[in-house]
Amino acid sequence: QVQLVESGGGLVQAGGSLRLSCASSGGTFSSNRMGWFRQAPGKEREFVAAISRSGIIINYADSVKDRFTISRDNSKNTVYLQMNSLKPEDTAVYYCAASSFATLVTRAMEYDYWGQGTQVTVSS
Repeated sequence: QVQLVESGGGLVQAGGSLRLSCASSGGTFSSNRMGWFRQAPGKEREFVAAISRSGIIINYADSVKDRFTISRDNSKNTVYLQMNSLKPEDTAVYYCAASSFATLVTRAMEYDYWGQGTQVTVSS
């Protein structure tokens, strides 16, 4: 059973940066594709970024492209989300997820395991 624990959320002013981390335990981290999603109050959970097992293939939502960077360290069983130039509309609970799908996927239903989430609040 894979367990995921996010950290690094907090309150930041618009234009600032945060780095989220997601530590994985159980299972084989390097065999899973990893993704970040977010959910704002009253909205559906939405895809943010995903990374392949090797870290070579990456996919971003258009809303975060050129501002966010996803990466992973398989030796540490950890995936990261570097968030720069944050905007108030980035405010949400951010979730880390693991997928056993054969390709990089962007739909929440295609992810098997989820973390508990970490709150990111961007003030204007």
